[in-house]
Amino acid sequence: MNLIDLDQCATYSQARIVPLEFMGFACRMCGRHVLEERFRLPDVWQACAGRTVWLIEVMEQRLSRFEDLGLSDDSLKAIRAVGYQTPSPIQAAFIPIAVTGKDCIGQARTGTGKTAAFVLPMLERMDFDDPRTQVLVLTPTRELSQQVADEAVRLSVNHEVTTACCVGGRPLRPQITQLERGAQIVIGTPGRVIDLMTRNCLKLGHLRVVVLDEADRMLDIGFRPDIEKILRQAPTERQTLLLSATLPPPVERLARRYMREPDRIDMSVDTVSNDTIDQYYVSVDPDRKFRVLVQLLIQERPQQAIVFTRTKRGAEEVFRRFSGRLPQSAFIHGDLAQSARDRVMKQFRNGQIRLLIATDVMGRGIDVSGISHIINFDIPEDCDDYVHRIGRTGRLSSNETKGSAFTFVSLSEGDLLTNIEKRVDRMLEPYTVKGYEPYVSRPKRVHVDELPSAQLSVTPVDDDDFWVE
Repeated sequence: MNLIDLDQCATYSQARIVPLEFMGFACRMCGRHVLEERFRLPDVWQACAGRTVWLIEVMEQRLSRFEDLGLSDDSLKAIRAVGYQTPSPIQAAFIPIAVTGKDCIGQARTGTGKTAAFVLPMLERMDFDDPRTQVLVLTPTRELSQQVADEAVRLSVNHEVTTACCVGGRPLRPQITQLERGAQIVIGTPGRVIDLMTRNCLKLGHLRVVVLDEADRMLDIGFRPDIEKILRQAPTERQTLLLSATLPPPVERLARRYMREPDRIDMSVDTVSNDTIDQYYVSVDPDRKFRVLVQLLIQERPQQAIVFTRTKRGAEEVFRRFSGRLPQSAFIHGDLAQSARDRVMKQFRNGQIRLLIATDVMGRGIDVSGISHIINFDIPEDCDDYVHRIGRTGRLSSNETKGSAFTFVSLSEGDLLTNIEKRVDRMLEPYTVKGYEPYVSRPKRVHVDELPSAQLSVTPVDDDDFWVE
């Protein structure tokens, strides 16, 4: 991490310490971005000693415009064409570093604009006259790969850029054909990328940029050996960008091994407890969970909702009980055929599907605006999974000012709820589903203030009863 030396900062005489809990600004003149949360004015002198890095805002020159981020005119035209107005905090902090060619780690929750934060800099680093593969983006899922590919196409509208989306579950031959014709940007999952490298269809010798998107998730599902093999074969003189919602030790080790003195942008702490999401828990008896879910939907009348289950079988079972009652419902999980997954996601994005029952394959990186409600039918055992799930609502691209997240909790799951509250540093509010108060008392919890600080059968109903008009 590069620390800013205030005595050497060209704008220090015009700068002030921002007395806010969270902002995403940096020194425009020296270009060394600084990030930290919850600080007081006297602490800035400790920053000079190198203890930590503090947020600096240049007076009247906040990085609140894309024009201030060091982007080319072509990129700015593309930004205006897609309708982006102002950069999100992660974009304002990450882009000016990444456009310089430095390695950079960006940590922020899902739904904060991370995709554009790395797509714009990688386009700036390309030679559009060179038909060879210059950028490789690795993602954990097929859906996320396609989303990144779509964003790259949108933001490169002023250039004739060739892209290839290389993922498993889709026919291999068309992807090989794409690469043979020339693909300047390759986006894919590690397994399929390794396969294409082994077949000598994908050559990495001219890579300028490698992006690891949702790195923590890729390591969670076992892609570490593939990622390391890819990075070892990529040119040493490359730029590496790593984006992640969390930075557990395996990701830290990967960064230390394969990145060169990366700058680190950490915007995860305050955004875990997101003000754009109302978070509730619902005490339930296990044998009445589905009936509680039905009544909750009737009470809330969501615009669009995702119901998360812990298992694939659970997702199919919930869908089966809804089918016939809710024609606008569907399910998705990792064992679903890719063509079916693509169809479901397309219908969900265009609003044909209002209720999606999903496993955590949907918990990362899927940018769908308009999701008003998240329901954790099964409480996640991993606190980070909770953060990723609820990040589907209250998103940057949503027209709604707030989303709502509900987590079903049985008496035996009180500890899981407490762990989640530690993670997000807030107490979830209880929510009562009319007519379905639990038979047993609510889960006993210790108040979050008393805990150590967190480290970083159903009556048929009419379809119209569920949905907001």
